[in-house]
Amino acid sequence: MSDRWGRYAPSPSGPQHLGNLQTALGAWLQTRVCGGGFILRIEDLDLDRSHPQHSSKIIEDLRWLGLNWDVGPGAGDVSDYLQSHRSAHYHAALEHLRNADLLYPCTCSRRDIRTIASAPHGPLGTVYPGICSGNALPPQFRWQSEVDHPAAVRFRSGTGRQSFVDVVQGQFTCDIAREVGDFVVFRRDGLVAYHLAVVVDDIAMNVTDVVRGGDLIASVFPQSCLYQALGMRPPRYWHLPLRMDESGERLSKRDGAQSLATLIDSGMSPEQVIGILASGLGLIDRELPISLAELVCDLDESRLIEAFRSTCPDNKYASQFRDEADQEL
Repeated sequence: MSDRWGRYAPSPSGPQHLGNLQTALGAWLQTRVCGGGFILRIEDLDLDRSHPQHSSKIIEDLRWLGLNWDVGPGAGDVSDYLQSHRSAHYHAALEHLRNADLLYPCTCSRRDIRTIASAPHGPLGTVYPGICSGNALPPQFRWQSEVDHPAAVRFRSGTGRQSFVDVVQGQFTCDIAREVGDFVVFRRDGLVAYHLAVVVDDIAMNVTDVVRGGDLIASVFPQSCLYQALGMRPPRYWHLPLRMDESGERLSKRDGAQSLATLIDSGMSPEQVIGILASGLGLIDRELPISLAELVCDLDESRLIEAFRSTCPDNKYASQFRDEADQEL
């Protein structure tokens, strides 16, 4: 069994577009080039936004492109790789954090926080000013899904500076109290929040390398706080360049980015789509058809990193955060 594991963890909230698939290709290449195993995990925790038909289409799209996985839907117990089936794991982690006195209930709404003049702003948005931090979780509080709770639950993130070195984009630094603050790990609607679910899943699945879009760089800081609180080391992070539209904004499902299905219907082959994605990752100079086998045979880890890095200056989501971090070094 490999000692390195990577993953692609899409949310089934709509069709996969070239931006999603560019990240999928980058994650797949990282594991294959480094001799690791590849996990497909479906992040369908928010059932209001997730739909089974989109999960099925994700699987179909990845198979059409040839991006195979070692564990995940169709390669093991499907329920192990669907977040909607993993509540017991999240609740166990929440109990661990509760017992360490790292959680408290918060009745503030987003509007309440935004209207507080003194609330600072960090890379993840408005930083919670700690209004409810003196509260304690009542003994009768239960981690029930799909139930309206009187309060959300926040994690006490603590103070101090935190840094990490991204494999692709270099060093980032953050003042935890000033730029992150105490963040929600359990929502009022009974759902576990994104940061906790991702960390618990990556720990359980022995993920050593997280390859994802550069817009998620700021997420490393709250997630690293959770790794520390759970007694685990964070993985290596590879934040990739984002695929942008003509106006310079990242592609998104919400804005109707062109789906893979549209490209397939137009007659494109897998090699043509792989060529488009590989060009976006800096792996080839032009959008020419290329097979996965051709891509892999010319790559080692250092060449892969060099290619990814060559496209990073255009990533405004990463450069903005890095500029802020560099001022603090």
